[in-house]
Amino acid sequence: MIDTSIQTNVRSAPILPLTTTLGPVHIAVTDRARALAIWQDVVGLDLIGENGNALILGAGGKPLIVLETGALRPVVPRTIGLYHVAIHVPRRVDLAQMAVRALQRNVRISPTDHLVSEAIYLWDLDGNGIEITFETPWRGTLGDPDKGQTYAVTSEGKPHSGREPIDLDGLLAELGPAPDLAARMPDGTRIGHVHVHVNDLHIAMHFYRDVIGFAGFLLITSFGMGDVGLDYMPHTLAFNIWSGPNAGLPAAGAAGLRWFTIVVPDAATLDGVKARLQGAAVPVSAVDGGIETQDPSGNRIRVLVAV
Repeated sequence: MIDTSIQTNVRSAPILPLTTTLGPVHIAVTDRARALAIWQDVVGLDLIGENGNALILGAGGKPLIVLETGALRPVVPRTIGLYHVAIHVPRRVDLAQMAVRALQRNVRISPTDHLVSEAIYLWDLDGNGIEITFETPWRGTLGDPDKGQTYAVTSEGKPHSGREPIDLDGLLAELGPAPDLAARMPDGTRIGHVHVHVNDLHIAMHFYRDVIGFAGFLLITSFGMGDVGLDYMPHTLAFNIWSGPNAGLPAAGAAGLRWFTIVVPDAATLDGVKARLQGAAVPVSAVDGGIETQDPSGNRIRVLVAV
C-alpha cells in the first residue's frame, strides 16, 4: 500500500545515473506501407533494416523505433499503453523541416509551445501518438498548478500556459529564404521521452521514481499527469490517467505499444534496478542484454545495459 500523502512534493534526485537514456520503442502497426507513410515520409526516420515483421527505423544509423507489422486492428481508445513517443531533434530548423514534410502530405499536426520545449504532435494511420520535440529549457520553468502556481513561467518571470500554439510562420522562417528541404531526420535525433497511459498517478510515480529510479519532477492531480526524468526538464517519462481509472490493456492484436527501452550504463546499475523491482514484488524476466518488467498498469519495459 502506497502512502499518497508523501506525494505532495514529488521532487527527488535520480537514483539512476545521469548517463541513462531511452532506447528503441517497439510499436505494433497493422500495415508496412501505411506505417512507413508516416514514420518514414513525414517523421523522417530512415528504414535501417528489417527482421521478419520488424521494421527498424532511426536516424544517423541509430535505431529509434521498431515497428512490428501484423496488428489486426488500430489502437483501441481509452486503454493502457502509449500516449505518444517523443522524438527529440537537435535544432529548431529540424522541427521546421518535419512540419514541411507533414504540410506537403496534408497530414494533420498540432504545433504546441510548452515553454521548456516546442512540440509538433501527430498520429500514424493506426492511431499511435508521435511528438517531435525541440528542447528549450532556457526559456523558462514549469510550476505546479496544484500549489496555485501557473503551469509555466518564462525566464523573464511572465506566466505561460505551457500549451500555446507555435507561430508556424515563425517556425518555417528557420528554413531561410531558399530552403534546402530534408527528407530525413539528422544525426543526433533521439528518443527524448515516452508518455504512457496509467490507472493511478501516485502508484505510477512511486514505480518510476522509487523503483525504476528516475527523479520525481511533477505530479499534477488537477491535470491528471505526472512526470519523471534525470536532472533537467523536459521529462524522460510521463504518465497520465486520461484513459480513465478503470482503463485496461487493449485486447491482443491491437496496434500500440509493445515495450519501451531504458538503457543504463553498466551492469551494476542494472542489478540495482532489478533489486528494487524484486523488493517491490514486481515480476522480472531475463532478456538479451538485460531484463523485462512492466509498470503497475501493465506497460512493458525493458532495461538494458549499454553496449
